Amino acid sequence: MTGMKEGAGEDPFASDDDANAEPAADERATGAEEESDRRTDDGNGRQGKEQQQSMRIPYKFRRDGVQDGRDRVPLFIQEDTKSEERDAQRELEDRFDDDVSLTDLREAVMKAGLQHLDEVEANLEEWGYGMTFNE
Repeated sequence: MTGMKEGAGEDPFASDDDANAEPAADERATGAEEESDRRTDDGNGRQGKEQQQSMRIPYKFRRDGVQDGRDRVPLFIQEDTKSEERDAQRELEDRFDDDVSLTDLREAVMKAGLQHLDEVEANLEEWGYGMTFNE
């Protein structure tokens, strides 16, 4: 008995090549996906891809702030769009029963628009895109 409590800190008597040594925090973070691969064996030696993907931490929880990993893009919107944005934010906060950041909302709306270019085209046509004045 060494008198040290298990898990109370680093073992000053452990060697550097100790096979049971706890990896450093950055090694744990980078090796997390590999570890999940080992744990999702389906019994036939194959990896459970669905389980591996479900182990990934969503962007909301792995970032330090809403601007983390994003480029700043100026956005100028019309008053009616701003009003719809506020309504959408409240609606989504009710659905999630959680705060929804305006930055996240704006990017999600942009991504949805990029996935539905026909609807984007219709909005642009309302603003005059595609109109010609040639006879």
